[in-house]
Amino acid sequence: MRKKVYYGAAVILVASGFLAAAENPFLGRWALTPASGGAGWLEVRQEPGYFDGALLWMGGSPELLTSIYFDGDTLHALRVRMDDIRDASGAVIRKQAHPITITASVSGDIMNGVFAEPSSDSASVFKQEFSGQRIPALPPAPDLSTVRLGEAISLFNGRDLDGWSVFGGARWASLKDVNKPGSELQGWTPTEKNVANGWSVRDGMLVNDPVQQEGQPHIAYGNLVTDGAWEDFNLTLEVNVPPDGNSGIYLRGIYEVQVVDSFGKAPDCHTMGAIYGRIEPIVSAEKPAGEWQTLDITLADRHVTVKLNGQLIVDNQPLAGCTGGALWSDESRAGPVYLQGDHTAVQYRNIVLRPLSR
Repeated sequence: MRKKVYYGAAVILVASGFLAAAENPFLGRWALTPASGGAGWLEVRQEPGYFDGALLWMGGSPELLTSIYFDGDTLHALRVRMDDIRDASGAVIRKQAHPITITASVSGDIMNGVFAEPSSDSASVFKQEFSGQRIPALPPAPDLSTVRLGEAISLFNGRDLDGWSVFGGARWASLKDVNKPGSELQGWTPTEKNVANGWSVRDGMLVNDPVQQEGQPHIAYGNLVTDGAWEDFNLTLEVNVPPDGNSGIYLRGIYEVQVVDSFGKAPDCHTMGAIYGRIEPIVSAEKPAGEWQTLDITLADRHVTVKLNGQLIVDNQPLAGCTGGALWSDESRAGPVYLQGDHTAVQYRNIVLRPLSR
């Protein structure tokens, strides 16, 4: 069973009489694009007698909004977390609220607004403009028995990084068109600026080794992204996660299939094979750290199916929106496969993609 999990404070919701009506233009799911690039997601929905909602901003998981209220034709949304305030010895002396606010207006299916968050010392406020596009309603779950697999494309040749590029976290640039099968990448290409490359090929394996020096500043390592882009596809691969390892596989650059050492843990939306922060596996099927594991993933009509080590763990479930770390929020675009490399060591091999057709 699909379970969507939002983490955050309890919800307190207020609405003016004008916008409490059914024609409230803010209702729905919104794909957000910060001015600096990256991806966000906002949901506003009306429950009996109150409004509810959730926010994803760049990274992490969708989190429940603390409050939503309207001032005329303006939306005000608040998400609050409680931070620890520590003394010089590191002891927690109090809790302090850390508010994140969204202020937005809507015209038809277009949203424009401002994201605001105080600095860690509360001495200043970071503000960023964003635009948003209403996300179309999810289609019905596809009949996967009618889907045909196209010709297999080996994404990793076992010899070098040909067909892949390194990019850093949520930083990228629109530099030039990239040749690839499938739909256009629309001018997007990654950049290697300001990140270290931990990726290499060793004994036919794609290896990430983001070494950190004890006592030295943290080194920012890059992720790995295909030069090609696709729409719907089946992706199979093998992965080896070390103890406490953490990586991820992004489908079309926007939906992360979690790769993590979670052997022995109950399934949730952050365990192996989950759609990060959104869909939890129906059963645990991971192997112990250090063993090779297989993933068989099908993305079709904004629905996803995941088999881990031959066992069905996500069954043709709808995708409500992008996940944290997405390259963009537009779910209509073709996109690359990208492998998360900025966390820990990980190994991949036998990465094969088959485009879908009907």
